[in-house]
Amino acid sequence: MPNALVALIEEALAEQGRLHTPVARFAAAHDSGLPPPRSQLIPLSAPAPGEQYAFEVDLDSCSGCKACVSGCHSLNGLDENETWRDIGVVLGGDAAHPFQQTITTACHHCEDPACLNGCPVLAYEKDAITGIVRHLDDQCIGCSYCVLKCPYDVPKYNPRLGIVRKCDMCHERLRDGEAPACAQACPTEAIRIVKVSKTTLSPIKNEELKIKNYEAKSDVSLTITSPLGTRSSSSTASNSSLITDNSSLASPASPSEILNLKSEIAALAAPSSYTRPTTRYVSTRPLPENLHASDAHTLRPQHTHLALVLLLTLTQTGLGLMASAVLFGSQIKNQESRIINCLGFGLFLLGLVASVAHLGQPLRAWRVFLNLRKSWLSREAVVLNLAFPLLAASALLPVAEPYLAQYVPSFVAALPFPLSSLHLPMSVAGVVIGLLAVFCSAMVYIDTRRVFWRPTQSLGRMFGTVAVSALAGLAIEAKTPGIFWGLGLGPWCFLSGLALAAKVALELITLFGAS
Repeated sequence: MPNALVALIEEALAEQGRLHTPVARFAAAHDSGLPPPRSQLIPLSAPAPGEQYAFEVDLDSCSGCKACVSGCHSLNGLDENETWRDIGVVLGGDAAHPFQQTITTACHHCEDPACLNGCPVLAYEKDAITGIVRHLDDQCIGCSYCVLKCPYDVPKYNPRLGIVRKCDMCHERLRDGEAPACAQACPTEAIRIVKVSKTTLSPIKNEELKIKNYEAKSDVSLTITSPLGTRSSSSTASNSSLITDNSSLASPASPSEILNLKSEIAALAAPSSYTRPTTRYVSTRPLPENLHASDAHTLRPQHTHLALVLLLTLTQTGLGLMASAVLFGSQIKNQESRIINCLGFGLFLLGLVASVAHLGQPLRAWRVFLNLRKSWLSREAVVLNLAFPLLAASALLPVAEPYLAQYVPSFVAALPFPLSSLHLPMSVAGVVIGLLAVFCSAMVYIDTRRVFWRPTQSLGRMFGTVAVSALAGLAIEAKTPGIFWGLGLGPWCFLSGLALAAKVALELITLFGAS
């Protein structure tokens, strides 16, 4: 038999010997004359003040069998394609010493959950005693904003129910002294519930990452932790424990999100100061420095959310057209201004109507104002609805005024001021509040902290749409003769073309990854 094949078999057998199954641990204890180890999948007491429950995963014991996925699916009665726990693979090492590790992940029950902070209807709650982050299904409107806010891909949208659902650490089982389904189903007892200390972290930038190596005894396991939260990897020398300033809070979340700290894509990682995840991953083996997810470079196109595309495009285009009427003067001055103003309002209204199609539970949408204190989606919805009546009056009063004077003259005569005096103030107020709504729309995406939606991109896209449509409206209203290179282009038309070119350039820069 070739030496290379013998070496490979020996390495595979050695690796299998390191898999800490309950049977292997019992046999080792028996051979050593020690009492058999006692399995403890959950703590024996409730968390003390300043503590909370968290998942702990023993990487040495995880075999990737997916029994935890199956147990979670069965106990929680999930739909066919719905999962609250995932299994992935991370790779590393080199050709001579390749490394592969399976990772099981679920909700990290963060200390400062992004899903809870972003939900506009307060459909999340964090238990004050256990620290478990629960989703309240009966409160959810199915906006899926928590899916965007969570950097670990934990909340999952259920199209049959029209709501989002997620892992709740089987809190009812824990309350009754039973282990969660995933921990109970794991044949190697790789998953357990532990108590961790809550920590208040200050923001730490990726480039400021400071990892401290502490001497440890040989029986101290490796705790993978990082200020990058769940998107990280770590390495250490033998017989040492790699700990960061957040040693009580653990790292990797979804395996597809575990990134090499030294790679260029580390900037995509979410700092743990963003959500402060609590899951702990432990191992007695040193991990390679180039640890990365096997699917780290796999592109997964997401649902296009056409209703949101219509909401943003139509409201911003309509607002720009109405702004052009304000910039040109009162919309009653000429017929073009009236038409542009009414057209802009029509587009704005269509955008608001289209947004309802995005919700899985639209009849609950009236509650969208409940999280104004934290959620930019709540703020966007409220400000858009504040702008709506002002923009409606701005567009419809000039059209309705002659009919009011003809059919209800007594009402018009009784007013202390002429209706025409309200047109311009209402237009200005509506446009100003509308621009504030555009800013809130941009912040909805910026607040997810995704690189693709960074401030320069999101603000540029959205205010760019307003600017292009406003300049186009001015070009129609002004009727200025062409003066540029004999092309018949008026100044407003020329500026509108420049704004459109700048916006297209911004989109191309984003598309091709330029900075």
